[in-house]
Amino acid sequence: MSAFRYTHAIVCRIPDSYKTNALGVTSPIDLPKARKQHESYVAALREIGLDVIELPADETHPDCVFVEDIAVVCNGTALLTRPAHPSREKEVDYMRSILKNELELPVVEISDKSATLEGGDVLFTGKEFFVGLSGRTNQAGACALASAFPEFPCTPIKVDNHLHLKSMLTMAGPDVICVASAPEAKDALKRIEREATFRYQTLTVPDTCAANVVFANGVLLHRSKNEYPESAKIFEEKLSHWTLKGLDLSEMEKAVGCLTCCSILIRKTRHLKNIM
Repeated sequence: MSAFRYTHAIVCRIPDSYKTNALGVTSPIDLPKARKQHESYVAALREIGLDVIELPADETHPDCVFVEDIAVVCNGTALLTRPAHPSREKEVDYMRSILKNELELPVVEISDKSATLEGGDVLFTGKEFFVGLSGRTNQAGACALASAFPEFPCTPIKVDNHLHLKSMLTMAGPDVICVASAPEAKDALKRIEREATFRYQTLTVPDTCAANVVFANGVLLHRSKNEYPESAKIFEEKLSHWTLKGLDLSEMEKAVGCLTCCSILIRKTRHLKNIM
């Protein structure tokens, strides 16, 4: 469980530009509703004991709310990613400042300019990494992740028909992988099981978006029964030994966002200085 114990989280507020200019918008976004849902998400992170650093909305970066893609933090080290889309490159500069100056973490940067890597493709099981090879992350990016965290096995996994690896599966507890029932998700899981250094249990849910969950400090944040009742029922039946918290995230989903996308979770041994 210690791998899923965290002290801090980084989140970012939603800019007005998110409504029309976020990458991958599939349907009209209700901006006030999106902000209300995000506020509930941030409140849930605080409720589970995290010190939340809330970055201001950046109108020049419509996708800034999806902070997960910009850095991978593990074992007290932060790796700055190289987002595939040019519109997100400047987000890395701001995140560098936060990680170095506010959280005082050692920061690793990717020197290979051919590499692309986004945090949504990085699944850390607590024991090893799996990296999705997707439209946003390439082999060079996976190699950069492996180099940054040499203490853990790191295995690339091909991603079919999805934005990121964690669009299909995430960790729902120590050694428990939550996976969607869709064929491409099952294929990704088979690749993971074939290549994994360790053995994992699996929990299958019928809704692909509901397979993206956040497990932290003994609490499982999952999509609410209002949005995905069948999946929420499975969480209640199979994972009742954890504290469960259902959240609405419909307006993030319209820009191909999900629960893990909206935060970077960090474990620090020293308390963060007060920056608010």
